[in-house]
Amino acid sequence: MQLLRLRLVNFRQHADTELEFGPGITGIIGPNGSGKTTILEAIAWALYGAQAVRGDKDSIRRLGAKGRAGVEVDLEFRLGAHEYRVTRGLSTAALYQDGQVIANSLKAVTDKLERTLGMTHEEFFNTYFTGQKELAVMAALGKTERAAFLSRVLGYERLREAQERVREIRNAVAAEVRGLESGLPDAAALAAARRAADERLAGARSSAKAVDAARRAAEDALGREEPRWKEWMARRERTLSLDGERRMAEQAVVASRQDFQRLDKELADALAAREQLRLLGAELAPVARLKKEVAALERLQRETAARRTEETQLAELARNIRMLERRLAELGDVPAALARAEAAARGLHERLEAVERAVETERTVWVRDRQYAETKRTELLKLYEEVKEQRDQIVKLGPEGTCPTCKRPLGPEYAGVLALLDAQLEVITGDGKYFRQRLEQLAPPPGKLLDAEAERDRVLEESRAATTRAGELQAQVEERDRASAELAGARRRAGDLERRLTARPAGYDAERHDAVRAELAKLEPVALEAAVLEERARRAERLVQEAERAEQQLSTGERRVRELTEAVRAEGFSDAEYRQAKDRYDRAVGVLREAELAVVEARGELSRAEADLAETKRREAERAQRERQITALKARQRLHNELDRAFSDLRGELNARMRPEIAELASGFLADLTDGRYDELELTEDYTLTILEGGVPKPVISGGEEDIASLVLRLAISQMIAERAGQPLSLLVLDEIFGSLDEARRLHVVGLLRRLADRFPQVILITHIEQVREGLDRVIRVDFDPARGASVVRDDTATLGAADAGVAA
Repeated sequence: MQLLRLRLVNFRQHADTELEFGPGITGIIGPNGSGKTTILEAIAWALYGAQAVRGDKDSIRRLGAKGRAGVEVDLEFRLGAHEYRVTRGLSTAALYQDGQVIANSLKAVTDKLERTLGMTHEEFFNTYFTGQKELAVMAALGKTERAAFLSRVLGYERLREAQERVREIRNAVAAEVRGLESGLPDAAALAAARRAADERLAGARSSAKAVDAARRAAEDALGREEPRWKEWMARRERTLSLDGERRMAEQAVVASRQDFQRLDKELADALAAREQLRLLGAELAPVARLKKEVAALERLQRETAARRTEETQLAELARNIRMLERRLAELGDVPAALARAEAAARGLHERLEAVERAVETERTVWVRDRQYAETKRTELLKLYEEVKEQRDQIVKLGPEGTCPTCKRPLGPEYAGVLALLDAQLEVITGDGKYFRQRLEQLAPPPGKLLDAEAERDRVLEESRAATTRAGELQAQVEERDRASAELAGARRRAGDLERRLTARPAGYDAERHDAVRAELAKLEPVALEAAVLEERARRAERLVQEAERAEQQLSTGERRVRELTEAVRAEGFSDAEYRQAKDRYDRAVGVLREAELAVVEARGELSRAEADLAETKRREAERAQRERQITALKARQRLHNELDRAFSDLRGELNARMRPEIAELASGFLADLTDGRYDELELTEDYTLTILEGGVPKPVISGGEEDIASLVLRLAISQMIAERAGQPLSLLVLDEIFGSLDEARRLHVVGLLRRLADRFPQVILITHIEQVREGLDRVIRVDFDPARGASVVRDDTATLGAADAGVAA
């Protein structure tokens, strides 16, 4: 793996930082708290997401970033034959391979990178990254703790976890075997139950055969009796039907005889009415003429009443027409006045909109300035508390205390760090005073805003008055249109009424009308009597025809009664014989039902016997199945016992092989770093590190040799982890590994790392020590700018040669 480029936007102290990495040894140099280690944290976050950083999302965003400013890390690296680019924000992520998107969500990018790198987050940082504390971690641990540490970083702990899982499964299988064995039914009891079920089934089958034979005999007897019974029922139905028809026919004969007698009487009455009507003919002669004259007089009476109504309506319409004409004259030329009022209202409305825009502009400027001042003052107060808390903590710990940022004593840098923090506090305090004064200035509304609001209120009143006047004129225009329409309609209705009055007939005589009605009243009783007689006389011919039909119907009904009486007698039905046949049929049906009930009971007993036998067989099969299951589980239990022993043996073998493998790798690194002076390093059984000189343990080694031994041991461990992950160890990141080494030892370690360039093509050193820069291939300088509240990064590689020239001069 080789890092190519990194960009940080609003990540921790970095506002917008971009770095380019190359082969060889690259140094990232800067004072404590400047944001050097944050660069490594950004690389970890880009690759592995939230699990690789401290704090929550809000703590990742740079303190001085505005509002909800975006946070993003963009990392480019080469792995094998492919180049990758990963961009990650607080809620989005994307991964590119050779320019093509291969994942585009937070989880998908993290999972894809973990598979691509072949390492978990912990494995990756145990392989590629080494900090100052990790160099001497073995020396600070006891014997058991050293073995556990190596097993953990090399991944052997997964074997222990797998063995524990095997033991859990084995114990669960054993418990399941005990549970199955305790639930097995007794074999002797099952055999006895099977015999009893077989015997009960045989008895039930014998009983079922007997009752089936009895049922068949009852069905045969019923089959012989049922046709005779059906014949008797059919004969009875026919007899009852014929007798019912006979009674109905007798009733019809009686009704026909009564109808004939009634018609004969009504015919005589109609003939008498005809004679009386002939005698009244002379008296009824003037009635038709008088009725015609009354109808004509009543028609003239209705026309006279309608004329009076229409004359009243015409007078009312004339009055309304005069009123409408006066109102139209009063309204005059209202449309022109309305047009002028609407134009004035539109002008005032446009002026009001312009004034309101001016008010809104002044208010927006005032609110924006005040909000900006409040936001900046709040941010400065928070930043002041954080910087002051950091300074108070450093003062409390003193020069020899452990710095909360870099985790080491500041020593001679103590005063410089305090001066830097004091300068930051002074800048923050000055800015805070400025924004507080600015807030006091912006507390009351400005004069321009008040003047603009007063002008808006005055124009608003004028606009409301103009709108009210336009509304009044609009109402008058609408009233003028309605009055014009009503006047035209009234004139049209008056013309219609005048034409109808001209067309109506006249000449109604009320006295003649009363005289004619009096004559008709005198003749009304005679007319009523004649009408009744005329109705009775008209029925004579019809009654003759009805009487003839009634006589024929009576003859037909009497003949039908005689025929039905003979048919009932011919059926020869007897109630006594019918009851005897019914008794024989009912006895046959009862015997069959008893036989069918016995069959149902026998079949129920047979089903229960078969169910008991099936249940017994099921229990036997279940016992056999459980026995097979127990056998399989015991085999599985034996398998997990063997796995448990195999894991124990494997862990012992791996632990036994681990020390010589690590010692062999570390010896190779040691030989390279010491130019062959020391070519062998040994890890004892208690994992104590020993340098051999000529095959003999060297009892005393110098501090530099101890640091070199710790370094090669850490490199050996890293290479073993990388080899087990299937990745070449091409990248090495060393964070503050120099510790308290003097200048000579620091330069010596840098020189040794350079000689290992064939194994580690890319090495990144992070340090606050300036003296090591001349041994590097590239230098990246990191400082914190209090004025900007952000880290500043620049490439100082070009100054390496200048520094050498200054030394030579």
